[in-house]
Amino acid sequence: MKEKQYIIDAMTVQDSWRLFRILGEFVDGFEALADIYPAVSIFGSARVRPGDEYYEKTVVIARELARAGFNIITGGGPGIMEAGNKGAAEGGAQSVGLNIKLPFEQEANPYANVRLEFRYFFVRKVMFVKYAQAYIAMPGGFGTLDEVFEALTLIQTKRLKAFPVVLVGSEYWGGIIGWIKEALLSRGYISPEDLDIVTVMDDPQEVVRFIKRIVIP
Repeated sequence: MKEKQYIIDAMTVQDSWRLFRILGEFVDGFEALADIYPAVSIFGSARVRPGDEYYEKTVVIARELARAGFNIITGGGPGIMEAGNKGAAEGGAQSVGLNIKLPFEQEANPYANVRLEFRYFFVRKVMFVKYAQAYIAMPGGFGTLDEVFEALTLIQTKRLKAFPVVLVGSEYWGGIIGWIKEALLSRGYISPEDLDIVTVMDDPQEVVRFIKRIVIP
């Protein structure tokens, strides 16, 4: 009985310290990003490399947005994140990397000039959405899908002021949009206007013009 109580007490202390670590990450993020405005968050696969079609498109999009006065926020790692930070640096903007501690894949790229490291995914996700005036999602895996659908949910439920959510790559995103229409819209699980939250595009220059038209830096 005493051993069980000891374990419970130890867990309580551990949880209390965890709360302080979480709070600390929020404070660090708020202080570091307070002056990052306007900004566009870019998401996508960590597994693509330079030369990949979407890596190169991301560099162009980020660079042109940077030249237009936007700062760029990414997850700070390799792949699409690296491409976004590279384009931002080339365009002369603040290049923000919000890195996450993972046992694989996630090493900070060298192009971010504002760097933060997070232990908790949910704290990091708050930073993406709090300081962005637009989202751009390139093809990616579970993490990319998670970021996209969280943004769509927050906008749909009006917990977040509506902003552009652009999915780049109709070949990749077309199947997901088709499934949403067939499995969700047709059953009434979402409303027709919910589809207006997201826009699918292919051309980098079109993406830049679209965001510049809606979001004035």
